[in-house]
Amino acid sequence: MADGAVFLAVDLGAGSGRIIAGLMLGGRLSLEEVYRFKSEPVEKSGNLYWDFEGLWAGVLEGLRLSVVRYGAENISSIGVDTWGVDYGFIDKSGQLLGKVRHYRDPRTKNMYEDLAKHVSKDVIFEKTGIQFMNINTLPQMRAEVKDPDSLLPLADQFLMVPDLINLSLTGQAFCERTNASTTQLYNPTKKDWSRTLFEALQLPLDLAPKFVSPGTNLGMVKASVRNQTGISAETNVVTVGAHDTASAVAAVPAKRGTKFAYLSSGTWSLLGVELKKPIITPLTRSYNFTNEVGVFDTIRLLKNINGLWVVQECRRVWKTQGNNWCYRELAEMALGAKRLQSFIDPDDERFAGRCNMPLVIQDYCRETGQDVPEGPAEILRLVTDSLAMKIRFVLERLEEVIGYRIEVLHIIGGGGQNDQLNKSIASSINRPVVVGPYEATAAGNVMIQKVALDGLRSLGEGRDLIGESFQTRRFEPAHPDDWATAYVRFRNLLNCDSGGFSS
Repeated sequence: MADGAVFLAVDLGAGSGRIIAGLMLGGRLSLEEVYRFKSEPVEKSGNLYWDFEGLWAGVLEGLRLSVVRYGAENISSIGVDTWGVDYGFIDKSGQLLGKVRHYRDPRTKNMYEDLAKHVSKDVIFEKTGIQFMNINTLPQMRAEVKDPDSLLPLADQFLMVPDLINLSLTGQAFCERTNASTTQLYNPTKKDWSRTLFEALQLPLDLAPKFVSPGTNLGMVKASVRNQTGISAETNVVTVGAHDTASAVAAVPAKRGTKFAYLSSGTWSLLGVELKKPIITPLTRSYNFTNEVGVFDTIRLLKNINGLWVVQECRRVWKTQGNNWCYRELAEMALGAKRLQSFIDPDDERFAGRCNMPLVIQDYCRETGQDVPEGPAEILRLVTDSLAMKIRFVLERLEEVIGYRIEVLHIIGGGGQNDQLNKSIASSINRPVVVGPYEATAAGNVMIQKVALDGLRSLGEGRDLIGESFQTRRFEPAHPDDWATAYVRFRNLLNCDSGGFSS
């Protein structure tokens, strides 16, 4: 039995949504998955959308099942986190207008070039400190402005996806700061929306919602949700790190005083450090790093690297060919292939969207004069080797920006279950890697709820609890000379010695 209250994490990812319960057992935090449901893009007429109605139905079912399992009287609070950048428009009554576009929707192509007529990239970075990616809310909003069929003229406000869920739970319309910072419309220095960018976009500033910080109690679950789920009228909704990476980073079990970096490993590989203030400099800009807001007034200086998306797409293609391999089987296949043969740049735009990924990888190797991988095992080994190399490449530039050497890399998230990748990363960066917890996002989500409502006093105390509650594994570098030699070939592939930097 639990030692006390139950805290529910609503964790919506790019592949699945989960309702995870956090409870204390024997003085340690324990996580129990209550319900899992699909969270996948829907394609229509060449555009990608989220099935928001389906996501909300999944949330309601997860809450109902939580009541069945734990009892309504024992559920203290609910916290919501999702991916960043995506949003929906609401009208004056709080109703969602139309569909929520997916960040991989092709509409954002060339939007930065279009924006350059109104505001330079230098100014955008100066105001936001956010890296340039076509998935960002800024180019999405530019596409809205240019689209004659956009629902923008009918909108009262835009809300990010976790804010839409919180609105559905409570009736309260706010934008949580960690997710606001992913939009490339938020000024992390002034801690407010950037008036300059709203004007450049020709967006009215009153379209932007008011802010709320992580750890804020939004109030009780509204009656309609209680009626559908059985949730108690005493259950609070607490804002957590609504951007899932913010909650995940909160759960990094780093020892106090350690110079650590984190890698949130999943569909995306997000590599960064935790700081007190943003670093918005020409060097940060040239290396395309991003300054996102973290929990408890921190900054996450990081870079998005296209991560296991490439493996996910390979798996999808092979499944259509009759080979329904699970991710554990794929990792084992890669172990059997020879390492450090050929590489891709995971961030090359040809690997960003849905495609016949194995074929695209082979074509890339052929075009770059490398050995072409044959069969799934060789392709998978190439992908994980390449990702490990790109992580080293980014880590070196991160150290240049912050001015000190990273002692240890903490890997959190579901990608940490891929031991072959973990070993490759440790060898590539030539320093130790500590892996866990896998469910870092849910752990951080619950921990923030406990800080807000249940006696934990600080981020440090929360991390101590997580370190005591979840097992971690340590990987040491192997064959560092082989990896160092191969890294020269990888750098040449990126053409970085001539001044280029692949984002």
